Amino acid sequence: MTAEDHYYAGIDLFGEGKLDEAIAEYNAALAKDSKFTDALHGLSQAYYAREDFDNAIAAARRILEAEADDILAWTTISRSFQRKGMVPEAEEAGNKARILGWKKQLQDQKNSGGA
Repeated sequence: MTAEDHYYAGIDLFGEGKLDEAIAEYNAALAKDSKFTDALHGLSQAYYAREDFDNAIAAARRILEAEADDILAWTTISRSFQRKGMVPEAEEAGNKARILGWKKQLQDQKNSGGA
C-alpha cells in the first residue's frame, strides 16, 4: 500500500470512530512519507478525538516543521492546550491561528482583486 492508501484508510476508520486503527493507518502513511502533512493532520485529529492531547500537540508541531503557517495545526494545538487546562498556551496558539487566518483573508482579497 502507498502512503495515500494508508491515509485514506485512516480517514475511513476515523469516520467509523475506530480511533486506534485510524492512528495506526496514519502512522503507516507517515512511515512511508514522513512529510505527508495530510496524514499528520489526520493523526493530530485522531489523537484529539481520543483525548490524547499531548500526542495531538506533537503531531501538530510536526506539521509546523514543514509549514509554519498552517492554521489548522495552530488551532489543534490551541484546542489541545485548552482541554489540558493550559489557558495561556492555548491563547497564544489561538492568537497565532487567528493572525494567520487574517493574513490569508487579506491575501485572498488581494489575489481576487477585492479591497
